[in-house]
Amino acid sequence: MSRMWNDLMHLGVPASDKIIRTVAVYLALAIILRLAGKRDLAQLNAFDLVVMLLLSNVVQNAIIGPDNSLAGGLIGAVVLIGVNAVVVRVVRRNDRVARLLEGSPTTLVTDGEWDKAALRREGLRQADVEAALRRQNANEVTDVQRLTIEPGGAIVATIKPEEESATAADVARLEAKLDALLARRQ
Repeated sequence: MSRMWNDLMHLGVPASDKIIRTVAVYLALAIILRLAGKRDLAQLNAFDLVVMLLLSNVVQNAIIGPDNSLAGGLIGAVVLIGVNAVVVRVVRRNDRVARLLEGSPTTLVTDGEWDKAALRREGLRQADVEAALRRQNANEVTDVQRLTIEPGGAIVATIKPEEESATAADVARLEAKLDALLARRQ
């Protein structure tokens, strides 16, 4: 029993080594993902999912080093979650840091015209973006005033006012105007 307890709790490397390794891997992955572009953070396709699963396995040894203890794994997990919490709070409070770490929106369509260079830079296929447009009630790119991909990968379309669908409130306003016009004629 004491042998098992010792194997679970005895660190194979100093705790400071474990902390430095975890922080270094976190920062390296954040930089790599930032450089990879927004597309990777949008919707995961099958290939992206495979990469993410393998990536976690690839960096595991870099984080834990030659230590398979429970205590070592828990230290790595606590440091990883703690560093992420600090980064998230700093990003929320500082727009400059947010732009540096997350990037800024990229315009893909302006007044119904594709920016093909922006699509290439972001690694996006036009067909995939067109599918995102349809989910946002645009039938085709000419319906779009502006389309951007946000730092987190969300595709956001601003539909031209003349192409927007009428809401119940729009219909009610028109009915009220029509009623008022008819009332004046009587």
